[in-house]
Amino acid sequence: MTDTDDSHGIPSAGTSTSEKAADEAKKVSSELYDLIDIKGKTSKTGAGVTECAGKDREKYFQIFHPWSFTPASADQLDGLMERLKKELPKHGWKVVAYGPDTSKNKNINLTADNDAKKHSVKIVEMAKTDPPSLSLMVVSGCYQVPDGEKVQRF
Repeated sequence: MTDTDDSHGIPSAGTSTSEKAADEAKKVSSELYDLIDIKGKTSKTGAGVTECAGKDREKYFQIFHPWSFTPASADQLDGLMERLKKELPKHGWKVVAYGPDTSKNKNINLTADNDAKKHSVKIVEMAKTDPPSLSLMVVSGCYQVPDGEKVQRF
């Protein structure tokens, strides 16, 4: 993501309460789920709050939303990461990293930023796990709480 407001490279995401920002991260995750566009199950994990590096932890925060997706059948993952690499830019995402990791399974990793939504996503295809799945981590830019509010941690 661009428009960074500090030396740590994390962009400003504006002003929000923790709850509203978490709802936004879940919305971004839902849009990503729609782009996956295959039948399967998602994990039921909630969003969490973390601090923005180098900033006052009472006023600034980031939201992270980890979740996983397990397709109805393993062969549905075939070609999915390549398709996402092509589809994400059509929906405002910029793919900033793509390729196998250094694990023995050589899992395919895709990292994309959406400057308009002030969110990033890292998707890892774990094709050799049983069952095969995708691991997704959606992370927001750095929010500031409204005046008079405190960061809610959850």
